[in-house]
Amino acid sequence: GMLKHLAGAEDWWFNQVFLGNPQDELWAEIDWDADPDWDWNSAVHDTPGELRGYFESAVDRSNAILDGVASWDELSIKTSQRTGEQFSMRWIVVHMVEEYARHVGHADLIRESIDGAVDL
Repeated sequence: GMLKHLAGAEDWWFNQVFLGNPQDELWAEIDWDADPDWDWNSAVHDTPGELRGYFESAVDRSNAILDGVASWDELSIKTSQRTGEQFSMRWIVVHMVEEYARHVGHADLIRESIDGAVDL
């Protein structure tokens, strides 16, 4: 579920928010109101290869978008629903670092519960 969630976050922030593109077909038909955790919950129906594929494709698209940005101060097409302000690419990249850090921490807790090893 984490790979599918992170693929969705990559697509949302870089492709949809920054560039203003429509949702990728994987996400377009989802009723997020019916299941706000669809990305996590639906992953049980995907193979490990499919999940890696979603993630790697999303990261490749995000990297291509980053490669095309002249300055991390460039602003997004979409605006914040709360403030109405655009997001800089710098803000999006930092936000994605936070997103990954949060979920890597979750993964480490899961790993610890399985193998009992604690890195100090």
